[in-house]
Amino acid sequence: MQQVRVLVVDDSALVRQMLTQLLSSDPAITVVGAAPDPYIAREMIKALNPDVVTLDIEMPRMDGLAFLEKIMTLRPTPVVMVSSLTQKGADTALRALEMGAVDYVAKPLIGLQLGLANLREELVAKVRQAARARVRPLGEPDARRSVAVGAFTSSERVIAVGASTGGVEALQRFLTAFPADAPAMLITQHMPPAFTERFASRLNDCCAVTVRQAEDRDRVLPGHVYIAPGARHLELARSGADYICRLHDQAPVSGHRPSVDVLFRSVARVAGANAVGIILTGMGSDGAAGLLEMRRAGASTVGQDEASCVIYGMPKSAYDCGATEVEMPIERMPQHILHRCKATQQRSNRV
Repeated sequence: MQQVRVLVVDDSALVRQMLTQLLSSDPAITVVGAAPDPYIAREMIKALNPDVVTLDIEMPRMDGLAFLEKIMTLRPTPVVMVSSLTQKGADTALRALEMGAVDYVAKPLIGLQLGLANLREELVAKVRQAARARVRPLGEPDARRSVAVGAFTSSERVIAVGASTGGVEALQRFLTAFPADAPAMLITQHMPPAFTERFASRLNDCCAVTVRQAEDRDRVLPGHVYIAPGARHLELARSGADYICRLHDQAPVSGHRPSVDVLFRSVARVAGANAVGIILTGMGSDGAAGLLEMRRAGASTVGQDEASCVIYGMPKSAYDCGATEVEMPIERMPQHILHRCKATQQRSNRV
């Protein structure tokens, strides 16, 4: 068994001790060191070359975000944020994920010892998957080119997107390439309830399309992106001639709520060949079965390729079951999608 070598960075001696014990309880993980601040951590990273760093946000001398920026710029390493701010400060946590942190674990605000112990399974799983992540240097230029305005007048075209680990950064790169009149888009990103509204707001600030957290019975319009709220399934439905969003609180599917499979299956039923299905970076297999249903219903289906994924889990599952027509780097996806939607629209206009 190949060991995952972890460096713990936290200013609390108690937290360092507890995280070391929890992580060391897994036979696949070895904690190679624990640092009380980023300056000591920097030297330990150089000396120990860990596979994964767990990092607090609030620390003396240099805060975790500033240190994360240095790590991702100078020595890109998989980082899992472990901080109470990931519960109450969604903007801070999202900023860390945008900067290249692989994942986050919300440190309990009360009952620290018992609370951390209860997080063992989540912590271990996220550290182990982070060790397999592909991280990019911060500030590395995208290969993406600007996408021309497409004049998508029809509301029949719809794009459905699923993502998980690595999706915060991936979706930002993906969505900023679309023009203001792009076809309507529904997105399920695995994310806690406190994050999705702020995530949508941050994307809206940097995209030409209008991005919002989906609300039940929202009319699905071109130029708009609807993100599933945390802990609620998002589906596509019809109301008369219109597409609408439907939200519900039924049991998790494929281990998740919101579930990508739930979204994709609804799009297969409702939009069929008028849809494009996209599966992006993420751990596990959520979305593979639903994307296969979309393909069988006549939709175009695209998976993110292994080289551009942080975690090539969900796209691999989709590829393995025959759900994806093609895989490609995320930078190429917007142009490919718009060409497919434009071709479908032109065929419909001729009919």
